[in-house]
Amino acid sequence: MSILYTTIEKLCAEKGISVTQLCKESGASRASLTDLKKGRKQSLSTETLLKIASYFGVSVDYLLGNTDKKEKAPAEEGGGITDEELKFALFDAPEEITDDIMNEVKRFAKYVEEQRRNGHIK
Repeated sequence: MSILYTTIEKLCAEKGISVTQLCKESGASRASLTDLKKGRKQSLSTETLLKIASYFGVSVDYLLGNTDKKEKAPAEEGGGITDEELKFALFDAPEEITDDIMNEVKRFAKYVEEQRRNGHIK
C-alpha cells in the first residue's frame, strides 16, 4: 500500500469517516482509490489529489508525503486569506467556529466555484 493511500486512510480515521464517504463528499473516484490501495496505481490524478486535499484542508504535498505540515500555503488557500480572516468576515462569533464548520464552508466555496466554472451559476 502506498504512502499516499496510508495518509488518506489516516485523515479519514481522524475525521471519523470511511474512504467511501470521502469519495462521495469530495467527488473523488472510489475506483481510483481502490486501485491505489491494491497497488494497481502509484498515484492519483492532479484533479483527484486537489479534491482530497481540499476536502481535508491539507496541502497536496502533505498527501504525497513530501511534508509533515498539514496546513496549506497561503497561495493554496485562495489568494492568501487566512481561516481567521474568513471566520471574522462570515461569522458573528468567530471564536465559536469549529474546524468542522470551517471545512463545510470551504467545501461549499469549492462547490460554488465548480458550479460557476461549469456555467450553472452566473
